[in-house]
Amino acid sequence: MEAFDRSQREPVPAADVAAFRRFNRYFTRRIGALDDHYLGQDRPLGEARLLFEIGDGAPLRELRGRLGLDAGYLSRMTRALEAQGMVRLTVPAHDNRLRTVELTPDGREEVAEQHRRSDALVAGLLDGLDPAQRAELTGAMATAQRLLRLAGITVETVDGASPDARACLDAYAADLDTRFPEGFDPATLVRPEEVTGDAGAFLVAYEERRPVGCGALRRLEPGVGEIRHVWVCPGARRLGLARRLLAGLEREALARGLTVVRLDTHAVLTEAQAMYRACGYTGIPRYDDNVYAAHWFEKRLLPEDGA
Repeated sequence: MEAFDRSQREPVPAADVAAFRRFNRYFTRRIGALDDHYLGQDRPLGEARLLFEIGDGAPLRELRGRLGLDAGYLSRMTRALEAQGMVRLTVPAHDNRLRTVELTPDGREEVAEQHRRSDALVAGLLDGLDPAQRAELTGAMATAQRLLRLAGITVETVDGASPDARACLDAYAADLDTRFPEGFDPATLVRPEEVTGDAGAFLVAYEERRPVGCGALRRLEPGVGEIRHVWVCPGARRLGLARRLLAGLEREALARGLTVVRLDTHAVLTEAQAMYRACGYTGIPRYDDNVYAAHWFEKRLLPEDGA
């Protein structure tokens, strides 16, 4: 797999980096993240967060990916919590490599108290603002969360036959099968050899190591490529990821000497039509025999589209 979208962007301005770090220092101090007794309980934030994430029980492998923790560090924290009687570790009989951690009754009680204290802390912070200011703050936090999620997603070029590529296409086909009145036949999906190597490209978006979106490019004729199957899973929509995938496919097209890209879309996919127009695509006459297409678009690529 080849990661490409970060390395081809302009460097982040030092002022933006400084502003982010300044906010991070203020916020972590303000919520007590630096205190070894977070929320007045007898443990640091890391252990408190791990208890929260365990919830109704979770495999250690899943927790490691969800929290972005080193395996050794997670294991040490888990053993410490086990020694305190907060959690118990179990190993399924069918797979002794899959360790699962769950809360004990004492652990559940501590998490419940953690929720009560967290709610009180936040209520105290927000009490100094009037309703309009609280709405402004919560809206700003929602925007920050959306953009931070998008920033954390990587887009990689993968082989069209790879398990992640095929899993994304399976999910894409299932999604369209529920949205199209006539259903969707997976047999119309691109073939791996059409979107691999010189013939084209297949992009997969990853969030916390999980595939959450995809897009394909294939060569139609000399100088002309076609973009297919731009898709984002429901849980990662409204982040701006589809536009990132589209821009990545345009860069792949330019890298292959394709200066024109085309695509089509179904009549019910009005949000996709709006995105394509906003990204510089214009309507053209039908150019293919895709039975699901009702709108056809084209864009002439300039060198800056690949920057």
